[in-house]
Formats: sequence, structure tokens, C-alpha cells
Amino acid sequence: MRKKRSILRRCISCREIFDRVSMLKITHENKSRILINSGIGRSAYICKTKNCTQDPKLKKNLQRALKTNFDHKFYEVFIIETQNYE
Repeated sequence: MRKKRSILRRCISCREIFDRVSMLKITHENKSRILINSGIGRSAYICKTKNCTQDPKLKKNLQRALKTNFDHKFYEVFIIETQNYE
């Protein structure tokens, strides 16, 4: 019986590789919506550590990875969402 391989993704902040399940997925859909942990489209992954979620360069890294600009409201919601991570 074959074992399932875990899917690995790279964090856009610390550039380390982790299992996809233990990371936060941010997706930019075609209709210019940005979703957290859902959706189909261009995605970026961030590990759930305090250093990565509160990185000062995170906003620029997200814009580069998703190839889009987003307003301050999304970034405020993102900070509130990730505030409880270690």
C-alpha cells in the first residue's frame, strides 16, 4: 500500500518549507477578491508563526506573490485574523 506524500509549500516571509496543512493560504481570485484559507486562484502561503505574520515586509511580499494591490481593510482584517498565532 502506498503512503500519501505530504504537499509542501514555501512561506513567503521566512522562505522555509512546511506541510501545506500547517500553513495559512491567501488566495487572489479572478474577480479581485482576496480570501484566507479558501478559494481557487493564485495563492501565497505563510507559516503560522508570530515572526512571519507580523513581518514588516509581509505586505510587500503578499502583493508581489499575488501580483495585485489590495486596500488597507484587507491588511487590517489579516492582522486581526493572525493575532492569536504563536
